[in-house]
Amino acid sequence: MSSPSNASSVPSPTGLRTWLHRRDLAVFRSVAGRHWPGAGPVLPRLSRSADHGLLWFGAAAGMAVLGGSARARRAALRGVVSLAVASAAINTVGKGAVRRERPVLDAVPVIRRLTRQPFTTSFPSGHAASAAAFATGVALESKGWGAAVAPLALAVAASRVYTGVHYPSDVVAGAALGIGAAFALRGVVPTRGQLPAPGRPPAHAPALPGGRGLVVVVNQESGSATATASLVRDSLPLAEVVECAPGELSAELEKAAGQGHALGICGGDGTVNSAAAVAAAHRVPLAVFPGGTLNHFAYDLGIETVDDVCAALAAGDAVRVDLGRFRPGPDGPTGAPGYFLNAFSLGAYPELVRTREHWAPRIGGWPAGVLAALHVLRGDRPLEAELQGERRPLWLLFVGNGLFRRVGPAPGRRHNLADGLLDVRAVHGGRTPGLRLLAAAVAGPLTRSPVHAAVRLRRVRIAGLTPGTPYAYDGEVAHSQRELVIDKLPEALTVYCPMPV
Repeated sequence: MSSPSNASSVPSPTGLRTWLHRRDLAVFRSVAGRHWPGAGPVLPRLSRSADHGLLWFGAAAGMAVLGGSARARRAALRGVVSLAVASAAINTVGKGAVRRERPVLDAVPVIRRLTRQPFTTSFPSGHAASAAAFATGVALESKGWGAAVAPLALAVAASRVYTGVHYPSDVVAGAALGIGAAFALRGVVPTRGQLPAPGRPPAHAPALPGGRGLVVVVNQESGSATATASLVRDSLPLAEVVECAPGELSAELEKAAGQGHALGICGGDGTVNSAAAVAAAHRVPLAVFPGGTLNHFAYDLGIETVDDVCAALAAGDAVRVDLGRFRPGPDGPTGAPGYFLNAFSLGAYPELVRTREHWAPRIGGWPAGVLAALHVLRGDRPLEAELQGERRPLWLLFVGNGLFRRVGPAPGRRHNLADGLLDVRAVHGGRTPGLRLLAAAVAGPLTRSPVHAAVRLRRVRIAGLTPGTPYAYDGEVAHSQRELVIDKLPEALTVYCPMPV
């Protein structure tokens, strides 16, 4: 049995709360009574700019636009979503669980106080939670951008005590919840670094340090290709870089493939598609410098920057990948077959591509994509075709070069680019095409439903098409004959690619 003296030495919960509140108040008053050089005109404005997450939405937009890489865009998106998760947790649970009064402002100089005082409860700090969630989410995807954002997040958190609207413990608890929200999101949606490395059968390719023996063809009208070409020249001084208009691309690729030890290409997925067909025909390795809007193929290989390609060229690191094929090709029954690195599609997607390409020069690529999606979702009538011997109406037929890991019929990340299989997804015809396409988008990659089916095949035959039916391959649009046969050339292409560490 405990003695009375021992029992009295253990603080009661009430006593512990009182002691913590006193310490909290002491730190708050210490901050209020101290002069902070340069903070007066900065921290109150910074605190106001973070209202409703506006500061972080602006930071995310700047990262996405000025970052110049897929990693920056991923970091911006993860930061914003982490912020949203933290805000939802704070506003639905946090604020209601502990109804703490705001600090009394008597000790805070008037010049520091916010013009509009918050009316919600004090614990925990929503601003600190949003700041910590955004910074942590960004850092989980990109350490460099995380280091750039962290001082701003710390300043916002400190401003809440400096302006007198929160106790220090409010800020600490809010920051902890924000960090937890970012990690909880990572548990549900893994970062790029957490995903398994793609299947990469190694291939033999010559090491080309400094780009010696490499001829790089640049499509001048692809996304950021011209800017990327300047980086290529600086990073690979021994390489020959040829810039050309789209109409000259085929001739320049054929010429370059016969000159050097390897063929380089700088542009988007459609440009890379053209280079891949030439490289496979000439049996030369391909170096892909992402310079388009989406760059699905390069990103699926782990190629995001010019430095990634340069490292692979210097070491002679390369992999073999499958090349999708469809016949008849874009030139008709008597022409050569067509090829695709990412996907082939019929139905809604070719219409989306055509609409996007029509508006992109006028309003920009991403707004044009949104406008095109809205146009497609309005729908008209489904495509009539015979798929694998069965006649059916289709809103969309998607054939991927390898299994796309993201759910739905739209292109996502592939784990293995040399699996020898086609990822075939069909959205059946019927009423409400928008709802059917949405249902397919949230369905699993290998599921069957009344509106969506997905299977893996080695060969697909499509017959009974109306001549002139549009189809899309790697972002390019052409028109079909009555029948199409789609298959693959396994491991037909060698591509320089950085090896996983």
